[in-house]
Amino acid sequence: MLKINKKMLFIMLMVLAVIALSACGSSSEQPAEQNTQINQESEAKEPVDSLLVYSGAGLRKPMDEIGQAFEEKFNVRIEYSYAGSAQNLSQIELTGKGDAWTPGDVYYGESADEKGLLENMQDVAYHVPVIAVPKGNPAGIEKLEDLGKEGVKVVFGDPKAAAIGKVGTKILEENGLQEAVAANTAAHAATVNELVVYMSMKQADATIIWEDNVVGVEDVEIIKIPKEQNKIKTIPVCVLKTSEKLELAQQFADFVAGPEGKAIYEKHGFQAVE
Repeated sequence: MLKINKKMLFIMLMVLAVIALSACGSSSEQPAEQNTQINQESEAKEPVDSLLVYSGAGLRKPMDEIGQAFEEKFNVRIEYSYAGSAQNLSQIELTGKGDAWTPGDVYYGESADEKGLLENMQDVAYHVPVIAVPKGNPAGIEKLEDLGKEGVKVVFGDPKAAAIGKVGTKILEENGLQEAVAANTAAHAATVNELVVYMSMKQADATIIWEDNVVGVEDVEIIKIPKEQNKIKTIPVCVLKTSEKLELAQQFADFVAGPEGKAIYEKHGFQAVE
Protein backbone atom coordinates (compact mmCIF):
# COMPACT_ATOMS: atom_id res chain seq x y z
CA MET A 1 0.00 0.00 0.00
CA LEU A 2 2.87 2.32 0.73
CA LYS A 3 4.26 1.92 -2.80
CA ILE A 4 0.88 2.68 -4.31
CA ASN A 5 0.50 5.84 -2.24
CA LYS A 6 3.93 7.03 -3.32
CA LYS A 7 3.06 6.41 -6.95
CA MET A 8 -0.23 8.21 -6.63
CA LEU A 9 1.49 11.06 -4.85
CA PHE A 10 4.06 11.25 -7.64
CA ILE A 11 1.30 11.39 -10.30
CA MET A 12 -0.58 14.08 -8.38
CA LEU A 13 2.57 16.17 -8.08
CA MET A 14 3.22 15.82 -11.79
CA VAL A 15 -0.35 16.88 -12.60
CA LEU A 16 -0.03 19.90 -10.31
CA ALA A 17 3.29 20.83 -11.95
CA VAL A 18 1.71 20.70 -15.42
CA ILE A 19 -1.22 22.83 -14.26
CA ALA A 20 1.19 25.35 -12.70
CA LEU A 21 3.26 25.57 -15.89
CA SER A 22 0.11 25.98 -17.96
CA ALA A 23 -1.09 28.80 -15.71
CA CYS A 24 2.28 30.54 -15.97
CA GLY A 25 2.16 30.27 -19.74
CA SER A 26 -1.32 31.76 -20.01
CA SER A 27 -0.52 34.63 -17.63
CA SER A 28 2.61 35.52 -19.60
CA GLU A 29 0.60 35.66 -22.80
CA GLN A 30 -2.20 37.82 -21.32
CA PRO A 31 -0.26 41.11 -21.14
CA ALA A 32 0.74 40.70 -24.80
CA GLU A 33 -2.92 40.28 -25.76
CA GLN A 34 -3.89 43.26 -23.63
CA ASN A 35 -1.10 45.39 -25.10
CA THR A 36 -2.25 44.50 -28.61
CA GLN A 37 -5.80 45.53 -27.74
CA ILE A 38 -4.64 48.80 -26.15
CA ASN A 39 -2.51 49.61 -29.21
CA GLN A 40 -5.44 48.93 -31.53
CA GLU A 41 -7.74 51.14 -29.45
CA SER A 42 -5.09 53.90 -29.39
CA GLU A 43 -4.69 53.74 -33.14
CA ALA A 44 -8.46 53.86 -33.61
CA LYS A 45 -8.64 57.10 -31.59
CA GLU A 46 -5.99 58.89 -33.69
CA PRO A 47 -7.73 61.51 -35.90
CA VAL A 48 -8.01 60.27 -39.47
CA ASP A 49 -7.91 63.79 -40.96
CA SER A 50 -7.54 67.46 -40.05
CA LEU A 51 -8.92 70.87 -41.03
CA LEU A 52 -7.29 74.30 -40.85
CA VAL A 53 -9.82 76.78 -39.46
CA TYR A 54 -9.28 80.53 -39.13
CA SER A 55 -11.16 82.27 -36.34
CA GLY A 56 -11.52 85.69 -34.78
CA ALA A 57 -9.51 85.86 -31.56
CA GLY A 58 -12.59 86.81 -29.54
CA LEU A 59 -14.30 83.55 -30.49
CA ARG A 60 -11.62 81.31 -28.99
CA LYS A 61 -13.71 79.93 -26.08
CA PRO A 62 -16.67 78.61 -28.09
CA MET A 63 -14.54 77.59 -31.08
CA ASP A 64 -12.07 75.62 -28.93
CA GLU A 65 -14.96 73.69 -27.43
CA ILE A 66 -16.61 73.18 -30.83
CA GLY A 67 -13.32 71.87 -32.23
CA GLN A 68 -13.03 69.35 -29.40
CA ALA A 69 -16.65 68.22 -29.82
CA PHE A 70 -16.22 67.85 -33.59
CA GLU A 71 -13.04 65.80 -33.16
CA GLU A 72 -14.70 63.49 -30.65
CA LYS A 73 -17.73 62.98 -32.88
CA PHE A 74 -16.08 62.69 -36.31
CA ASN A 75 -12.46 61.79 -35.47
CA VAL A 76 -11.17 64.88 -37.34
CA ARG A 77 -8.65 67.25 -35.74
CA ILE A 78 -9.36 70.99 -35.96
CA GLU A 79 -6.24 73.18 -36.19
CA TYR A 80 -7.09 76.81 -35.40
CA SER A 81 -5.40 80.03 -36.45
CA TYR A 82 -6.68 82.80 -34.16
CA ALA A 83 -6.23 86.50 -35.00
CA GLY A 84 -8.18 89.67 -35.69
CA SER A 85 -10.72 89.19 -38.49
CA ALA A 86 -8.86 91.48 -40.90
CA GLN A 87 -5.64 89.61 -40.14
CA ASN A 88 -7.40 86.31 -40.82
CA LEU A 89 -8.56 87.59 -44.18
CA SER A 90 -5.03 88.68 -45.09
CA GLN A 91 -3.68 85.25 -44.08
CA ILE A 92 -6.21 83.48 -46.28
CA GLU A 93 -5.36 85.69 -49.25
CA LEU A 94 -1.59 85.45 -48.83
CA THR A 95 -1.28 81.75 -48.08
CA GLY A 96 -4.07 80.39 -50.27
CA LYS A 97 -4.63 77.79 -47.54
CA GLY A 98 -7.43 76.97 -45.14
CA ASP A 99 -10.69 75.08 -44.95
CA ALA A 100 -13.10 77.21 -42.90
CA TRP A 101 -13.30 80.57 -41.13
CA THR A 102 -15.36 82.20 -38.37
CA PRO A 103 -14.80 85.99 -38.46
CA GLY A 104 -16.22 88.26 -35.78
CA ASP A 105 -18.57 90.01 -38.21
CA VAL A 106 -20.39 88.97 -41.37
CA TYR A 107 -18.85 92.06 -43.02
CA TYR A 108 -15.52 90.23 -43.30
CA GLY A 109 -17.20 87.20 -44.81
CA GLU A 110 -18.85 89.44 -47.41
CA SER A 111 -15.46 91.04 -48.16
CA ALA A 112 -13.93 87.59 -48.65
CA ASP A 113 -16.83 86.60 -50.90
CA GLU A 114 -16.23 89.66 -53.09
CA LYS A 115 -12.64 88.50 -53.47
CA GLY A 116 -13.83 85.08 -54.62
CA LEU A 117 -12.57 83.27 -51.50
CA LEU A 118 -15.82 81.79 -50.16
CA GLU A 119 -17.68 78.65 -51.08
CA ASN A 120 -20.59 79.60 -48.79
CA MET A 121 -21.45 81.30 -45.49
CA GLN A 122 -23.93 80.57 -42.67
CA ASP A 123 -24.99 82.79 -39.73
CA VAL A 124 -24.25 81.41 -36.27
CA ALA A 125 -24.62 83.95 -33.44
CA TYR A 126 -24.88 87.63 -32.60
CA HIS A 127 -22.06 89.82 -31.37
CA VAL A 128 -23.31 92.54 -29.01
CA PRO A 129 -21.02 95.53 -28.27
CA VAL A 130 -20.97 96.87 -24.70
CA ILE A 131 -18.90 99.32 -22.69
CA ALA A 132 -16.45 97.55 -20.39
CA VAL A 133 -14.82 99.22 -17.39
CA PRO A 134 -12.44 98.00 -14.66
CA LYS A 135 -14.05 96.61 -11.51
CA GLY A 136 -15.33 99.47 -9.38
CA ASN A 137 -15.73 101.72 -12.42
CA PRO A 138 -13.15 104.32 -11.21
CA ALA A 139 -14.06 106.89 -13.90
CA GLY A 140 -17.80 106.68 -13.16
CA ILE A 141 -18.79 105.71 -16.70
CA GLU A 142 -22.59 105.37 -17.03
CA LYS A 143 -23.31 105.87 -20.72
CA LEU A 144 -21.69 106.08 -24.15
CA GLU A 145 -21.33 109.87 -23.96
CA ASP A 146 -19.14 109.55 -20.84
CA LEU A 147 -16.31 108.12 -22.99
CA GLY A 148 -15.75 111.65 -24.27
CA LYS A 149 -15.60 113.34 -20.86
CA GLU A 150 -12.42 115.20 -19.97
CA GLY A 151 -9.85 113.06 -18.15
CA VAL A 152 -11.30 109.69 -19.18
CA LYS A 153 -8.73 107.27 -20.63
CA VAL A 154 -10.09 104.82 -23.21
CA VAL A 155 -8.67 102.06 -25.40
CA PHE A 156 -10.24 100.63 -28.54
CA GLY A 157 -9.83 97.78 -30.94
CA ASP A 158 -7.84 98.62 -34.05
CA PRO A 159 -10.44 99.18 -36.81
CA LYS A 160 -7.94 97.85 -39.36
CA ALA A 161 -7.35 94.59 -37.49
CA ALA A 162 -10.27 93.63 -35.24
CA ALA A 163 -14.00 93.50 -35.91
CA ILE A 164 -14.75 95.23 -32.59
CA GLY A 165 -12.46 98.11 -33.58
CA LYS A 166 -14.40 98.71 -36.77
CA VAL A 167 -17.76 98.42 -34.99
CA GLY A 168 -16.67 100.64 -32.09
CA THR A 169 -15.59 103.35 -34.53
CA LYS A 170 -18.96 103.17 -36.30
CA ILE A 171 -20.83 103.45 -33.00
CA LEU A 172 -18.90 106.60 -32.08
CA GLU A 173 -19.35 108.10 -35.55
CA GLU A 174 -23.12 107.54 -35.67
CA ASN A 175 -23.54 109.02 -32.19
CA GLY A 176 -21.41 112.10 -32.90
CA LEU A 177 -18.76 111.13 -30.37
CA GLN A 178 -15.75 110.28 -32.52
CA GLU A 179 -13.87 113.57 -32.06
CA ALA A 180 -14.37 113.79 -28.28
CA VAL A 181 -13.46 110.14 -27.70
CA ALA A 182 -10.46 110.28 -30.06
CA ALA A 183 -8.91 112.90 -27.75
CA ASN A 184 -9.23 110.41 -24.85
CA THR A 185 -7.95 107.35 -26.71
CA ALA A 186 -4.68 106.08 -25.27
CA ALA A 187 -4.18 102.98 -27.44
CA HIS A 188 -5.60 100.66 -30.09
CA ALA A 189 -5.41 96.88 -29.70
CA ALA A 190 -5.22 94.30 -32.47
CA THR A 191 -7.50 91.80 -30.68
CA VAL A 192 -10.34 91.84 -28.15
CA ASN A 193 -8.26 89.72 -25.80
CA GLU A 194 -5.85 92.64 -25.41
CA LEU A 195 -8.78 94.91 -24.52
CA VAL A 196 -9.80 92.49 -21.75
CA VAL A 197 -6.25 92.71 -20.35
CA TYR A 198 -6.36 96.53 -20.42
CA MET A 199 -9.56 96.51 -18.35
CA SER A 200 -8.53 93.71 -15.97
CA MET A 201 -5.21 95.43 -15.22
CA LYS A 202 -6.90 98.87 -14.86
CA GLN A 203 -4.69 100.33 -17.57
CA ALA A 204 -7.61 102.38 -18.93
CA ASP A 205 -11.03 103.59 -17.80
CA ALA A 206 -13.20 102.07 -20.52
CA THR A 207 -13.44 100.35 -23.87
CA ILE A 208 -16.08 99.10 -26.28
CA ILE A 209 -15.94 95.32 -26.53
CA TRP A 210 -18.13 92.33 -27.36
CA GLU A 211 -20.29 91.39 -24.37
CA ASP A 212 -19.39 87.70 -24.57
CA ASN A 213 -15.68 88.52 -24.16
CA VAL A 214 -16.17 89.92 -20.66
CA VAL A 215 -19.08 87.87 -19.31
CA GLY A 216 -17.80 86.20 -16.15
CA VAL A 217 -14.52 88.16 -16.02
CA GLU A 218 -14.27 89.11 -12.34
CA ASP A 219 -12.19 92.27 -12.74
CA VAL A 220 -14.39 93.81 -15.45
CA GLU A 221 -17.87 95.38 -15.30
CA ILE A 222 -20.32 95.79 -18.19
CA ILE A 223 -22.42 98.82 -19.16
CA LYS A 224 -25.07 98.13 -21.80
CA ILE A 225 -25.34 100.33 -24.89
CA PRO A 226 -28.97 101.13 -25.81
CA LYS A 227 -30.16 99.42 -29.01
CA GLU A 228 -30.77 102.72 -30.78
CA GLN A 229 -27.10 103.65 -30.21
CA ASN A 230 -25.65 100.21 -30.79
CA LYS A 231 -24.56 98.14 -33.79
CA ILE A 232 -25.19 94.45 -33.12
CA LYS A 233 -23.28 92.20 -35.53
CA THR A 234 -23.64 88.64 -36.80
CA ILE A 235 -20.95 85.95 -36.57
CA PRO A 236 -20.86 83.63 -39.59
CA VAL A 237 -19.03 80.41 -40.40
CA CYS A 238 -17.53 80.26 -43.89
CA VAL A 239 -16.31 77.41 -46.08
CA LEU A 240 -13.22 78.55 -48.01
CA LYS A 241 -12.60 77.87 -51.68
CA THR A 242 -8.95 77.29 -50.78
CA SER A 243 -9.98 74.02 -49.09
CA GLU A 244 -8.87 70.76 -50.64
CA LYS A 245 -11.39 68.96 -48.41
CA LEU A 246 -14.60 70.79 -49.27
CA GLU A 247 -16.92 68.02 -48.15
CA LEU A 248 -15.24 67.79 -44.75
CA ALA A 249 -15.04 71.59 -44.42
CA GLN A 250 -18.77 71.78 -45.14
CA GLN A 251 -19.42 69.15 -42.49
CA PHE A 252 -17.55 71.29 -39.96
CA ALA A 253 -19.41 74.47 -40.98
CA ASP A 254 -22.75 72.68 -40.67
CA PHE A 255 -21.73 71.48 -37.20
CA VAL A 256 -20.84 75.04 -36.10
CA ALA A 257 -24.10 76.46 -37.48
CA GLY A 258 -26.15 73.50 -36.24
CA PRO A 259 -27.81 72.87 -32.86
CA GLU A 260 -24.64 71.58 -31.14
CA GLY A 261 -22.46 74.47 -32.27
CA LYS A 262 -25.06 77.11 -31.41
CA ALA A 263 -25.61 75.57 -27.97
CA ILE A 264 -21.88 75.92 -27.28
CA TYR A 265 -21.98 79.57 -28.37
CA GLU A 266 -24.91 80.25 -26.03
CA LYS A 267 -23.03 78.54 -23.19
CA HIS A 268 -20.29 81.17 -23.63
CA GLY A 269 -22.62 84.18 -23.49
CA PHE A 270 -23.63 84.59 -27.14
CA GLN A 271 -27.15 84.78 -28.54
CA ALA A 272 -27.55 82.18 -31.28
CA VAL A 273 -29.17 83.05 -34.59
CA GLU A 274 -32.51 81.25 -34.92
